[in-house]
Amino acid sequence: MEKYELKTNNAEETINVAERLANLLDAGSVITLEGDLGAGKTTFTKGLARGLGISRTLSSPTFTIVKEYDGRLPLYHMDVYRLEGSDEDIGFEEYFNGNGISVVEWAQYIEDFLPSERLTIIINYLDEDSRLLTFEPTGSRYQDIVEALVG
Repeated sequence: MEKYELKTNNAEETINVAERLANLLDAGSVITLEGDLGAGKTTFTKGLARGLGISRTLSSPTFTIVKEYDGRLPLYHMDVYRLEGSDEDIGFEEYFNGNGISVVEWAQYIEDFLPSERLTIIINYLDEDSRLLTFEPTGSRYQDIVEALVG
């Protein structure tokens, strides 16, 4: 699997990358975000929301598992951290095959439910402001999207 890397120097650059990515996505797109607490997963998702024309304030769905936002396409923001060690299916397939974009934080906890084709984005904390974004596309659709994004 080919990997692509982008370094961002501040939160606004991270948001801008995600906003550009949102414009390349279509219904049924699945993105998994990996990174330590505070790495910038929710910040990245805010950029996706902005790119989808979502004006509502986005926050982490830690206690609700899934938050839905209406935009050019619906955004399904999932934080499945609380499902660690669980085999509970809360209807993931309906989201993943739905008419929106699914963003999953802590996706390793629901690995069995994830579609085989998806875009994994690993966000690494470099310093207080800088992040290294590593894009790992699985499937030709996501390969094309990442190549268009990182050019």
